[in-house]
Amino acid sequence: MAKKVEQVEEEKTHDEASEIEKKEGLDYKIENVVATVVVEITEKIDLNIIARKHADVEYNPERFPGLVMRILKPKATILIFSTGKMVVTGLRKASEAGRVVEKVVKNIRKAGIKVSNPEITIQNIVASGDLHTNIDLNMAAIIMEYAMYEPEVFPGLIYRMKEPKTVFLIFSTGRIVCTGAKKKEIVREAVKKLNKEVRDLGVAKKDLGNPDYQDITFI
Repeated sequence: MAKKVEQVEEEKTHDEASEIEKKEGLDYKIENVVATVVVEITEKIDLNIIARKHADVEYNPERFPGLVMRILKPKATILIFSTGKMVVTGLRKASEAGRVVEKVVKNIRKAGIKVSNPEITIQNIVASGDLHTNIDLNMAAIIMEYAMYEPEVFPGLIYRMKEPKTVFLIFSTGRIVCTGAKKKEIVREAVKKLNKEVRDLGVAKKDLGNPDYQDITFI
């Protein structure tokens, strides 16, 4: 099946952005996009009906009030509530949210439930990356404003960047996690700014010995 024009254009834009990031020395990738959705309903959604219609969903109201639905392509997990509110997680691109919600709404309608006018809001983008330099976290905690480092509690430094508004977890290996952004462009801007800051402030070190944290794994 031929790719849609929108998908081809999106992939082209993504490739062009990746090339620019490589030239600027930026190394990061989007790990998770979280979106919320509100649909119009005439009455509360009976989640039991959806659970009976679709065998591949999970619904146990005694443990959790929402129904869990999974979409394979684009891969995402959706929490559906009787109020017409939903939470979409697991996306790698914010632009995929529309296609996922379209499939979810279609599945709900197959169960004979009327829903309409879905409104999608991107709430959070989580990205992982590498600054390609070791970081002196003790020095960073002193020099960097809005930074907190308690190694006996957590091996990473928490840095709350004010502009653009994001939160970073920074590890001594140079590995980072960025959260709090609502657009990929904000992630890029924040990573670029952090990359410059650690070098300008002198907390980037070539060798800090054996780091206490080697990698980041997302489940």
